[in-house]
Amino acid sequence: MSATKGTYPRWAWALTGSGHFFTESIALIKALDAVDLFVSKAADEVLRMYKQDLPKDTRIFRETTASSAPVGRFYEGLYHTLVVSPASSNTVAKAVFGISDTLVTNCFAQAGKCRVHAIVFACDTAPEMITMAPKGPVSVYPRRIDLENTAKLKEFDDTVVVESIGDLEAAIAARRLHLADKAAS
Repeated sequence: MSATKGTYPRWAWALTGSGHFFTESIALIKALDAVDLFVSKAADEVLRMYKQDLPKDTRIFRETTASSAPVGRFYEGLYHTLVVSPASSNTVAKAVFGISDTLVTNCFAQAGKCRVHAIVFACDTAPEMITMAPKGPVSVYPRRIDLENTAKLKEFDDTVVVESIGDLEAAIAARRLHLADKAAS
C-alpha cells in the first residue's frame, strides 16, 4: 500500500465520461499525492476507449451503488479539494441545476454542502473547439445551452471553473500553495 493512501485530508478527483483532455487529466492525477478517485460508469467506458490505466497508488471508488455511498466520505472531512476533470456537458448541466444522480454529481453536491473547494474543468467552453478522440483530433461545436451552463457554474461559491489544461494545472498549483500556506500558519 502506498504511504499516501492513509494521508488526510486529500484530493478527491471525479472522472466523467468526457474524452476531452481525458489522458491529460489522468496524467495530472498521477502527479498528485494522496488522491481518492471517483469514477463514473461513463468514465469507466472512456478509460477503456482511451486505453488508460488508473494510478496504482490511488484509492478508487467506482459507481456501483444507486445512492453513491462513497460520497459520505465528504462528511467525514476527508477532502480539502474536489477536482472534476474532465467535466462533461451532462455533468455541468446537472451540477448547475442541482441534480445529483450520479457518483460525480453527488461528489460535486456533497463537496458544496461540506464547503470543500471545487475545481471543475468544463469541456464545453468555446463555440468551436478541437478535442482528441480515440482515433485523433475532432472539431466540436458546443451548443449555446452548454456554454450557458458553463457560465452559470462559474458563479457557484468556492468553485473554480477552468477552460484549458493549462488553467487546470494553474488552479491545482494555486490550490497546493493555498494548502501549504494554511498548513504553515
